[in-house]
Formats: sequence, structure tokens, C-alpha cells
Amino acid sequence: MKKVILITGISSGFGKQTAKLLANEGHIVYGTVRKESAPDDRVHHLIMDLTDSESIKKAVSTVMENEGRIDVLINNAGMHSGGPIETSPIETIKLQMDTNFLGLVHMTREVLPIMRKQGGGTILNFSSIGGLMGLPFQAFYSAGKFAIEGFSEALRMEVKQFNIKVVLINPGDFHTSNSMNRRNFLAPTNLNDPYREQFEKTLAAIEKDEANGWNPEILARRIVKIVECKNPRQRYIIASFEQKLAVTVKYILPGKWFRMILEDHYKIG
Repeated sequence: MKKVILITGISSGFGKQTAKLLANEGHIVYGTVRKESAPDDRVHHLIMDLTDSESIKKAVSTVMENEGRIDVLINNAGMHSGGPIETSPIETIKLQMDTNFLGLVHMTREVLPIMRKQGGGTILNFSSIGGLMGLPFQAFYSAGKFAIEGFSEALRMEVKQFNIKVVLINPGDFHTSNSMNRRNFLAPTNLNDPYREQFEKTLAAIEKDEANGWNPEILARRIVKIVECKNPRQRYIIASFEQKLAVTVKYILPGKWFRMILEDHYKIG
């Protein structure tokens, strides 16, 4: 069955691949971008910034004017930052949370009345493995994803009466532009920064994981199946065996032991 789908952040990575594959399956796809980009006959582009509530309203209104409904909202867009908690600029911290969490909240609130009135819909919220465990020198990225976890769990119960499904997506490491984009928002690491040496060691481990990550098309194909599934699960962890195992181990081992495993992986010490 053809669905009207609104997906945020289709300039690159997961969003770009997912929008393309959904359109190829015959769905009507609207994707948001922050800047004008090359037109795509299969995907309708909408200029939108998650930190601008008026642009969110305009994007949703455009879809409704053209299609009269929104069957699926995929909250994919986000940003990555990195750095020590103590020395990260407050402006970067605020932008991280305004984009990844509050932007998702604004987007969801704008679509919920539409889904209520039409008798249902599906919302896919992109969290992360980093939303299930705090990652060193990615504290505010993890904090935003943890917030999405709690928000989605509460939302799921509130909108059940309106036949609206809420699905959490937890990707592991994928080979996208995350590393390059994160470097635009790194905390200062000058010689006087007390965290500089440890941060650089950990950042190298993070970027190695991402460089060796899966192709984003793998996740995009999975999202297509979830969108077309009549009764999707509450959560999908789309990651390597080792990363899925880490999620399980976190809830089995004492906290100190699990922390030691993470510290070893991220070269802490």
C-alpha cells in the first residue's frame, strides 16, 4: 500500500538512502534539507531547519496541502558533536540538544494532530547505540539520544488510543559523514585543555569504528521493511553482533565491569 512519508535530513547518509529506497517502492516521499540541493524526481525536497519551529510548520503544511495526510514520520535528522563535558562550548551543547532532541519534539508535535484526525500513523524516531549507553567525549550526543528514548517510551503509551505507533531505531556504527561533520563541532583541544590527550585517543577509536562501519544502505533497506510492516516492533537495534552483544551485556554485568569494557575500547586510562 502506497504511503505518504515525511523524513527529516535527507542530504546524506541514512536519510538520503532511505528516501531513495522508499520512493523506489512506490511511496510518496517528502524529505527535508537545510539548503537547496539537486532536485530528485522521486523525492520531494522541503527546506527545513530543526532549530526553526516556523520552518517545521511550513514543511508539514506543504505536505498536507499536497497530499492531505501523513502516514509515516521518520525523525532521522540530527548532528554530532564531540568533546569533554567541561570544555565543550555551551553554544555547541545547546545546538546539539536543540537539534537532536527539541527539533524532534517540535516535528512530532506538529504531525501528531494530523495522525490523530486521520485515525493513525507511524513515527520512527532515530536514537542510537549511544542512546542506550553513555559514550565518553560524546556526552551531549548520548544525552540527546537518551532523551529521545524516554520521550518515545512515554509518547508510545499516550498515543496508543489513536492507533499511532512509535518505533525506536538504534543504529550502531555506519560509514557515513558523521566523522567529518563532528569535526565541525569539536571542543577546543589546545595545549591548555586538560582533556586534550585523552580526547584525541578516544576520538581516534570513535572514528576508526565509524570508518569500519556498515554501509548506510543496509539500514535504509531495514527501514523500508519496518515502514511496510503492519505491526512493527517497539525497537530495532541495527548494528553488528558485537554492538548488540554490548547492549545485552550492559544489563547483565555489574556497572563497574561494563564501564571497564567501554574504557578499554575507547582507550581510557
